[in-house]
Amino acid sequence: MELIKKWSENYIEAGCDEVGRGCLCGPVVAAAVILDDNFEQNLVNDSKKLNLKTRLELNDYIKNNVKDYAIAELSPEFIDQHNILNASIHAMHNALDKLTIRPELILVDGNKFHPYNFIPHQCIIKGDSKILSIAAASIIAKNYRDQLMIRLHEEFPEYGWNKNMGYATKVHIEALKKYGPTKYHRQSFRLNYD
Repeated sequence: MELIKKWSENYIEAGCDEVGRGCLCGPVVAAAVILDDNFEQNLVNDSKKLNLKTRLELNDYIKNNVKDYAIAELSPEFIDQHNILNASIHAMHNALDKLTIRPELILVDGNKFHPYNFIPHQCIIKGDSKILSIAAASIIAKNYRDQLMIRLHEEFPEYGWNKNMGYATKVHIEALKKYGPTKYHRQSFRLNYD
């Protein structure tokens, strides 16, 4: 199914998405994307529906063919202080801050968002599988976070972050039980290591 390229006719739209909300460790990462009018859909879709090879191939295509994009991350400490929902929204705000083009409408994946700089926003449930700019944001955010978790894996290989990206897989839970949490784990999450 073709994703919707424009939600509105007349506004500069920024699609926003985040990745890493359900992880036990690592940052939450958000991206904002403003599409170019000539942007072709190609294989762009919800990042969860794409395999790694396709996602990585799309990464450069998206970055080189959109009007503007930005990526922001927030640490496990910030997540612990402000909770994961607020951290996710704040990360999206930070990504919007980094755009060089000011959007006139913000399209957000999900059903929760805090107002941003008096710019109207629209929350869209499953927006990453409906709206092209949100799908593009989901891909570059996921690629960025996955690469980060692969780098962190080198420091703590026992937890399998190069494969589970910080999600609660059996390998990750077993490592938590054996070694306890690392400095990258979110202390406010139930880590199941006792």
